[in-house]
Amino acid sequence: MTEDIEVSRHNAVRFPGISPRAYEHPVDRGALATLRAVPGFAQVVKAVSGFYNERGERLMALASSIRVGPKQYPELDRLRHECAETLDLPAVPNLFVYQDPRIQASAVGMDEPFIRVSTGLVELMSHESLRFAIGHEMGHVLSGHTVYRTIMVRLIGLQMSLSWTPVSALGIRAIIAALREWYRKAELSCDRAGLLCGQDPTAALRAQIQIAGGVDPARIDIPSFLQQATEYESVEDIRDSFLKLKFVETETHPFAVVRAAQLQKWAASEEYRAILAGDYPRRDDDTPTSDWKDDLKSAAKSYKDSWNSSTDPLTKVFSDVGEAVSGAAGKVWNKFGNGNGAAE
Repeated sequence: MTEDIEVSRHNAVRFPGISPRAYEHPVDRGALATLRAVPGFAQVVKAVSGFYNERGERLMALASSIRVGPKQYPELDRLRHECAETLDLPAVPNLFVYQDPRIQASAVGMDEPFIRVSTGLVELMSHESLRFAIGHEMGHVLSGHTVYRTIMVRLIGLQMSLSWTPVSALGIRAIIAALREWYRKAELSCDRAGLLCGQDPTAALRAQIQIAGGVDPARIDIPSFLQQATEYESVEDIRDSFLKLKFVETETHPFAVVRAAQLQKWAASEEYRAILAGDYPRRDDDTPTSDWKDDLKSAAKSYKDSWNSSTDPLTKVFSDVGEAVSGAAGKVWNKFGNGNGAAE
């Protein structure tokens, strides 16, 4: 069960009624726009995914890990409440600490999402970096990502059981690949949510340095670390382009160094400063609509800006193809998008 918010943090900007659209990456929003536009879609997904036993997941967490509370990891309990209050969640998700030396965290569940963090993460990160990590998972909860992530995890399990049927396995693989591509963008979104919770870009960067392998962030040169992302994005050999595509296909998260550079870029943006100043979309204004043009346009612009700034030869090819496809899609929308076949 979740708890009502009781703790207030006095030294941070809070965001009453903030919509997840405020921090969501444009490509994340574009990928989910069509799903969110359909009233009741999440409920249909839950019905189709009836084989998923959320109650069992919660019981396993209760039986095999430590539930954070006032008397168990009280410092994490304060962070849990503070992050939930900063993002104005309706209720505070439960937080569990489980034994694993790897640095891991996840938001789990559909009806009552809860958060799991590993002992490796808790032991390694500072207080402010932990705030960023927990805020990141709160972002997943607020955005409703846990529903789609749960589907992805279950489909991966199903893929293993159907591996003996090539047709079924190929179909599931295509769906999983699409979900992974979306989830990588969702991770970028929730890095932003974590930054909004901590409001400390340096602490967020330290956390991401540790995820990348920096046991002691003080021993890492930040300009050199961020230069790695520039070098990765700037390959000029098409063989490297194909290798990048091959390696990222099976990943659920963006690569750590690239992810860190993306967040620091957002931390320096006018968009981030505007949110801190109170200029952000509210959940009360997020009514379902069939007009998702703006989200798709925003996603397309994000991809195009990325393509234009990249020296990757394969990316340039995708850019040319993408512009052609986008142009055709735009013509179709203009002709039929308003529901009566008339151009706008």
